[in-house]
Amino acid sequence: MSNIKFNSITADNLHFSQVNTQTITASWLKSSSCGLHVLRLDKLHPVISGNKWFKLQYYLQQATQYSARKIATFGGAYSNHIVATAFACYLRQIPCAGFIRGEAAQTLSHTLLQAKAYGMELHFVSREAYKNKVAIQESNPDYYWVNEGGYGLPGAQGAATIPDLVPDIENYTHIIAAVGTGTMLAGLCKAAPPHQQIIGISAMKNNTALQQQVQALLDTPDNRFTILHDYHFGGYGKHPATLISYIQQCWQQYQLPLDIVYTGKAFFATEHLIKTHTIPQGSNVLFIHSGGLQGNLSLPAGTLPFS
Repeated sequence: MSNIKFNSITADNLHFSQVNTQTITASWLKSSSCGLHVLRLDKLHPVISGNKWFKLQYYLQQATQYSARKIATFGGAYSNHIVATAFACYLRQIPCAGFIRGEAAQTLSHTLLQAKAYGMELHFVSREAYKNKVAIQESNPDYYWVNEGGYGLPGAQGAATIPDLVPDIENYTHIIAAVGTGTMLAGLCKAAPPHQQIIGISAMKNNTALQQQVQALLDTPDNRFTILHDYHFGGYGKHPATLISYIQQCWQQYQLPLDIVYTGKAFFATEHLIKTHTIPQGSNVLFIHSGGLQGNLSLPAGTLPFS
């Protein structure tokens, strides 16, 4: 197979002009004298949605520089990163492979069906073997490997360009985002002005390793970021009725579409932090909508009014 030929994805594919900062109006914000705005990265693209393109962009550039035969990455059956990588490679006709945690199900998830339709080779790996990703990589040395979720310096450097889309970024006191691998959070720390506090809402239960994972991507120790672990709603991917109801409510009140894995939980946390004055009164908060709405496709049809 010939080496990758990379051409940057253009504005015809990514809709930067549609990304805006949505103002949220609510009584709980008024009573706390807080401002809340949502950077709608979900509008960038229906598949390479939210933060996915930002974390991938420099990996794709490096792949062609290294004359890689194929891009390969890791993820689960419902991974936003897997389908985003598949589609990014599809647009540029880059061969790619996804190494998927767990045995192949009789019926593939909508995420894996999409990735396969975009041309990604799917390789299913037992959960035990998946723990040793180094061995998998060593078995395919001519592939260009991207870590799960885009974790790594190129991913963080790409995520550091996200605040460039906010013209008045200096006006915010806090930036809040959902956290999976910590890649975007590290990028936000790299780019944020010194006075801003960065708050990450972990989508996983008791994933205390995140603190070190984020710090490892930063040049110097940074005490401006905090990762909160109390808003997982039972664990990664768990979506009890209370969360579904909250996401429905956010659509009805703000026309804000959220997902059940990341942004729904993170926005719930944001509201709670403001209501309890954990975020001080008078603060001006920017919430990063990191996309991932395809995760809602695992719900029964009609569960959410916008999917």
